[in-house]
Amino acid sequence: MSKVCVIGAGPSGVTAAKNLIDAGLDVTIYEKNDEVGGNWVYNSKTGHSSVFKTTHIISSKKLSEYADYPMPEDYPDYPSHEQLAAYFQNYAKHFGFYDTIQFDSEIVDAQPTADGKWEVAVRKNGMDTSHVYDQFVVCNGHHWNPRMPEYPGQFSGEFIHSHDFKTSDQFKNKRVLVIGGGNSACDVAVETSRVSEYTHLSWRRGYWIVPKFLLGKPSDATGEKLSFVPTKLKVKGFEWLLNFLQGKNEDIGLQKPDHDIFETHPTINSELYYFVRHGKIAPKMDIERFEGDTVVFKDGSKEEYDVIVACTGFKITHPFFNKHLIDYSEGDVPLYLKMMHPRFDSLYFVGLFQPLGCIWPLAELQSKIVAREIRGEWKRPDDMELAIKKELENPDYKQLKSPRHTVTVDYHAFRKRLLKELPKDYVQKEPRIFEKSYEH
Repeated sequence: MSKVCVIGAGPSGVTAAKNLIDAGLDVTIYEKNDEVGGNWVYNSKTGHSSVFKTTHIISSKKLSEYADYPMPEDYPDYPSHEQLAAYFQNYAKHFGFYDTIQFDSEIVDAQPTADGKWEVAVRKNGMDTSHVYDQFVVCNGHHWNPRMPEYPGQFSGEFIHSHDFKTSDQFKNKRVLVIGGGNSACDVAVETSRVSEYTHLSWRRGYWIVPKFLLGKPSDATGEKLSFVPTKLKVKGFEWLLNFLQGKNEDIGLQKPDHDIFETHPTINSELYYFVRHGKIAPKMDIERFEGDTVVFKDGSKEEYDVIVACTGFKITHPFFNKHLIDYSEGDVPLYLKMMHPRFDSLYFVGLFQPLGCIWPLAELQSKIVAREIRGEWKRPDDMELAIKKELENPDYKQLKSPRHTVTVDYHAFRKRLLKELPKDYVQKEPRIFEKSYEH
């Protein structure tokens, strides 16, 4: 029986563990923190990667749940972080592996062995132990190592990353600048504007802002109905619909997007337009330089601030690998189906992608494929380098070249590609529900 190491008990790690255990494999799960749920376990301490106190998911319930464990019927369309943490914890308990997770256990080193296995060093209570596994499944997430921006000059106030934003309390009566146009930036701007003296939002380019509901349904559910539409027509249709329903960015002082809607991750936020139009958030251009507590913007305007919050994304980081062995912190991530390494057949990355939609149901499908390969029921391409090259050259959407868009997939297109790798009798009429799992 293969011995498999899974690193991380967040949303991707628990579904990887569940499906590997279902396949009859000997699985050990290591989790650095003391609870299941990853970033969805709220912790008020800065330095711990977690959601804000007010965070709700940005994909809808039905398109975010695992196929074999639906979310409770009484959950709202967009569950809170408390509900999601409970969901992941109950998932692990329901399938009987919660008590097998090694909590407070950090993997500090992982090296391939000469015979194709993995030697893993685990630190717990200040003590390091070494273990050898037949397969190594990496689910440590990619939203925990902050990417900080750099500008000429020095800022004399407080300069933090959204990684350290937990509540708006510390921003009461302060002059706040938020940098970024993604989901975190717009959420932080909205939250701080409730209590700050003033909040400004600096964008380096225009972003597409998508409300959480379109045509009476969650916006991703509306998008699902249109998933069959050709890409170019779908792009133009969504852009027209957004401009028709909520107006254009430039009408309220926000920058006009300089790209098609899916060339970057659209920002899902129903409150930003409201707060800008009520004068609670003032749009600003990109930053030119710092001068003490003054920020000079590229249009020549200047403003004074007490706090700057950089919502500028995260680096893909695997600190337990030697950088000469594996380093995906910059550039493309060359993995087949976003998870399989071209040289190491026993190494898998589950959840190392950013869908236009939710990660977890797709990580669940990846996990099923991993389980099938380990059991000898699925075969990867003979020429992995070529297969990966084709994948990288044919993205679901053309993406702007930026560190934030190296692992993007379209939820529905990627899901179809993963389903093609699973037996057809695996799927019932409802495509998100699987009718069987492996017998032990």
